[in-house]
Amino acid sequence: MAASALESMFRTPTDLAANDGPHFDALREAQALVLGSLGLPRSTLYADPDRLLTALERAKVEAWLSRRCNGEPLAYLMGEREFWSLTFEVSPAVLVPRPETELLVEHALRIGDALERAGNALPRVLDLGTGSGAIAIAIAHERPGWRVTAIERSVDALAIARRNVVRHAVTHLELLQGDWFGPVVDRRFDVVVSNPPYVAADDPLLGGDSLRHEPREALTPGNDALRDLAHLIEEAPRHLDHGGRLLLEHGSRQGAALRAKLVAQGFAHVVSHSDLSGQERVTEGQWL
Repeated sequence: MAASALESMFRTPTDLAANDGPHFDALREAQALVLGSLGLPRSTLYADPDRLLTALERAKVEAWLSRRCNGEPLAYLMGEREFWSLTFEVSPAVLVPRPETELLVEHALRIGDALERAGNALPRVLDLGTGSGAIAIAIAHERPGWRVTAIERSVDALAIARRNVVRHAVTHLELLQGDWFGPVVDRRFDVVVSNPPYVAADDPLLGGDSLRHEPREALTPGNDALRDLAHLIEEAPRHLDHGGRLLLEHGSRQGAALRAKLVAQGFAHVVSHSDLSGQERVTEGQWL
């Protein structure tokens, strides 16, 4: 089974173009696994599509294939993941950045751009629980003049974020170690974004292949899935300037509960935004 899968990796560009949908996605992942395990560039697929693997190379590929079949994310095997068209270093110390999280970046940019058009000073953005730094770096990369601050509790995750900052040369991004708003207790921002833990500790999803290899502390706040989200809603008013926005990523069935909490806390213009699959994924509120 492994042998036949390996032999199908090296197809011609014409063969690749004929594929689409889930099968094409699986093919591209298989190609990435093979090329990554061997340290080869993607151009190998086109330059030498009929290349045969040596016994040592096949053993390396099969080792990666075994780990992938055991549910280990391909991003951890590769050591990197693309997000917002940028490549980020990742490891089991951080969550793998996901496409739906780009919705946070999209709306943070929208809000900041509106502030600039209104003649305000350059937006001040705070990313809480930054992990690999993907959200904060994507924003800083898109808007080099903005003042972006990112906070992360995990020392190991923060080290990865620092390397990603260097990789993308966003020298104006401030990285701080601490718990939520702790390091910026006396500061205010125009936009606060966060993708906090929001999966209940007893949720079967945590044991599934898609999550069980990722850092548990970044996935679940405990038995109450909304605990960290509620904490951020309660604390954010102390750190938002007049008219500032709070943007929170959450589970697909948590939007209504978060809207209610935001309204109860005194936020206005509360709205949830759906991801590409039509699921509510990001909820925002404005502090007036």
